Amino acid sequence: MKKGIIILGSSRSNGDTFKSVSYLSDITGFEIIDLYQKDIGHYDYEFNNENDDFNFLFKGIVQNYKTIVFATPVYWYTMSGIMKTFLDRISDFLKNEKEYGRMLRGKNMALISCSNANDRPKEFNLPFSRSAAYLGMNYLGDVHAWIEKGIVPEDVKERINAFALAIKN
Repeated sequence: MKKGIIILGSSRSNGDTFKSVSYLSDITGFEIIDLYQKDIGHYDYEFNNENDDFNFLFKGIVQNYKTIVFATPVYWYTMSGIMKTFLDRISDFLKNEKEYGRMLRGKNMALISCSNANDRPKEFNLPFSRSAAYLGMNYLGDVHAWIEKGIVPEDVKERINAFALAIKN
């Protein structure tokens, strides 16, 4: 089983969140999956989206990775819509094909967020930490990053370095 994967949920594949995630990936060796490049429909109770990219992607994640790092920009004080859709779709595997949903138990979850400043709302991580608890996952923590003049500042790199140590073990 591979150590970890980073799920990038931004509306810009090469935006600021990607810059932060790339730095984290370089340190950890974790692969990056860009949700913006996937066809993932919204959750619905009839499971009409079962033939989009989510099912194959989710099964691959739960079968192959120990740690899942969710990466999202801060949009309107919360996660991106793409990330919310991804999290909602986990419900598919709590109802149908439960054996895959149960594979989340005991896995690790972490979060990296990004905005234009050190201004993330205190409660931002709540949907992630509570989802981890509900799914039987270990929540390893979170880090907030920001970009200045197109680069990851040194103090943010220090934060990400400490975060990487916490999630790599």
